[in-house]
Amino acid sequence: MSLVCRVIPCLDVAAGRVVKGVNFQNLRDMGDPVELAREYFRQGADEITFLDVTATVDDRATTYDVVRRTAEEVFIPLTVGGGVRSTDDVARLLAVGADKIGVNSAAIARPPLLDEIADRFGAQVLVLSLDVKRSPRTPSGFVVTTHGGRTETTLDALAWAREAIDRGAGELLVNSIDADGTKQGFDLELVGLMRELSSVPVIASGGAGEAAHFGPAIAAGADAVLAASVFHSGQLTVGDVKAAMAADGIAVREVAAA
Repeated sequence: MSLVCRVIPCLDVAAGRVVKGVNFQNLRDMGDPVELAREYFRQGADEITFLDVTATVDDRATTYDVVRRTAEEVFIPLTVGGGVRSTDDVARLLAVGADKIGVNSAAIARPPLLDEIADRFGAQVLVLSLDVKRSPRTPSGFVVTTHGGRTETTLDALAWAREAIDRGAGELLVNSIDADGTKQGFDLELVGLMRELSSVPVIASGGAGEAAHFGPAIAAGADAVLAASVFHSGQLTVGDVKAAMAADGIAVREVAAA
């Protein structure tokens, strides 16, 4: 586990705007991604994650522009995911300011893509993004999904995470589709199972509803915690989350005074 635990606001971006829903449904506009990223940087975020939730070819230019403008103003690592299908896609995103690249559906369709990205750019660039649901049809009880959780694959989530690490993934972004947007807390069982198998950092995602939810995710084995709606709505600041984590005895990077 990392010595200092990270707090990561996530910006789900569609057509250049931040959106958010519940279980990836009923998406609503939450604001301008560059403005939100700038505010989270000011609040003390350790990283920013952009996920292009539409990820069509037509929207790709918009994503490049958003990443470029954000990188010019926000001086913390940026992870960008959605629609990445080749090492050339990775190269373009890194060229406009991304630091790490999240890969999901394209790696499921063609697992060697993970090897290719890791070989060309290094494991530190490659983040496996997993959208995971509970399912009785897999040995672990968790299945990998695509299309925002709407399509179940046949992949056992734990087996797929293990394979991805073997292929060069340097980090796991583990999002619980069941918990996403519910504000009932992270899926601690899922986090713990991923921690047991993983030799790389684990980011817990999905379900944060209050400051008290973040510490238990770290205790379950996460190296970082990611959230969206609680930050976008103004319900919590990054500082609120870090204060609660510090009160739980968790090491966090201090938030500089505004």
